[in-house]
Amino acid sequence: MASVVGITAIALLAQHVQAVNNGLARTPQMGWDNWNSFGCDVSEDLLQGTARLIVDYGLKDLGYEYVVLDDCWSNGRDASANNSLIVDTEKFPRGMAAVADDIHELGLKFGMYSSAGVYTCGRFAGSLGYEEVDANSWAEWGVDYLKYDNCYNSGEAGTQKLSHDRYNTMAKALNATGRPILYSLCNWGEDYPWNWGPTIANSWRITGDVTDFYDRPDPRCPCDGPDAWDCSLPGFHCSLLNIINKASFVVSKAEPGGWNDLDMLEVGNGGMSDAEYKTQFSVWAAVKSPLIMGNDLRIVKPQDLAILSNAAVIAVNQDPLGSSAARRWYYETDDVDQYGKGSIQMWAGSLNSTTGGEYSDMVVLLINGNNSNMTMNATLVEVFADSGGAISDQAKIAWEVRDLWANRMSNEEAQAIIDASSASGNYTSGFNATRVGGENRYNATAKSYSEGLSDADELLLGNVTTTVQPMGTITAEVERHGIAMFRLRAVPTGSLRKRTEL
Repeated sequence: MASVVGITAIALLAQHVQAVNNGLARTPQMGWDNWNSFGCDVSEDLLQGTARLIVDYGLKDLGYEYVVLDDCWSNGRDASANNSLIVDTEKFPRGMAAVADDIHELGLKFGMYSSAGVYTCGRFAGSLGYEEVDANSWAEWGVDYLKYDNCYNSGEAGTQKLSHDRYNTMAKALNATGRPILYSLCNWGEDYPWNWGPTIANSWRITGDVTDFYDRPDPRCPCDGPDAWDCSLPGFHCSLLNIINKASFVVSKAEPGGWNDLDMLEVGNGGMSDAEYKTQFSVWAAVKSPLIMGNDLRIVKPQDLAILSNAAVIAVNQDPLGSSAARRWYYETDDVDQYGKGSIQMWAGSLNSTTGGEYSDMVVLLINGNNSNMTMNATLVEVFADSGGAISDQAKIAWEVRDLWANRMSNEEAQAIIDASSASGNYTSGFNATRVGGENRYNATAKSYSEGLSDADELLLGNVTTTVQPMGTITAEVERHGIAMFRLRAVPTGSLRKRTEL
């Protein structure tokens, strides 16, 4: 019996490596998608202009590389051409290959959308039954990324096997084109995609669609609390806290090549406060969700550009270890608002070492879901709860505590970057140290996050606030609906034996 189990495990591992080892998404993908701000109001001009702003605002050099066109771009199928999809030439008069060429010339990559159903969610032609035809079209056009939705799936769902097989058909079709195309499943967490998604895709949505609210119960997004993981109707209009709660149950499923997708960023869309947007960006980064901007960059506010540009937080997301933070504790409180009780929670997770020592760095998140500011604490014993033993060796040494939001770009600096683009009337060909703010911004094009972390680049490490002593406690003042985010670095010591992080 043992040998059978071993053979099965080896076979599954071989399948897994073959499926996700396409050279893509070794760290979570970063980019922009039009849906949250524009819906079906898409055009060639929108994609071209946004792509140029991604370059001009220095976002490309921070790692945002995919420009993803969402729904509503097609106009039926051409029966005389193998039933291939027809591009809406009113929106895209030069065709999709020309759009891809424009984006590639800027050093960016081009993403597109379809649905594993008869129709897309906007009721345009879906790809169910046409997987090979559509995959070949996208490859011919120069597409680098597919977001693949779940609408109108003709009932081919309800079990993990049904959903796996439907999505796997497109995975095989994409692989058969010979073109590297990042495969992003968008099935809203239906049928537990974190169990089967890693064998066929680079990312998989774990919840219903995000909306621009911090914490607002909505019957269209059911399931929260202790049983949130077992949700047969993922829904939509899901608040930030609803999604964070659901993510807490599946963090172990993320790894290089395949990631839990918490949906697009709402930063800059106007429905949340600055503190709430910082919370979304921080949690998404720490759990290794793709960082896909969803705002209108043509009207970006300086405070939102500053959030999206925080390289110290992005470095956590792009950490080469690829390990998701996990929630260590969660408590409801009596600090109520119109939606009910408040809550506090703490997350922690391993990062690649930047000290050259024997212990991994750690990321720690203190999340204040209360309706008022508060002082929050986390002990080293709690932070290192997964590191072995009732009290881990890591809890018994001192740790340098670095605030990952302390060096956030100022609103004045961000506005200067925006003004430099607006005033010129032109878009530049790249962001470098000679431009506004360049000397203070990390450039991942010139030096990858992996290299920067290996070099202990200060732009990626945050600002030292204190040193917490052995068996000590991390303390922070946290805004209402806000977050404190720290990188912990071990203070050198040769007296303790290394333990492998779980």
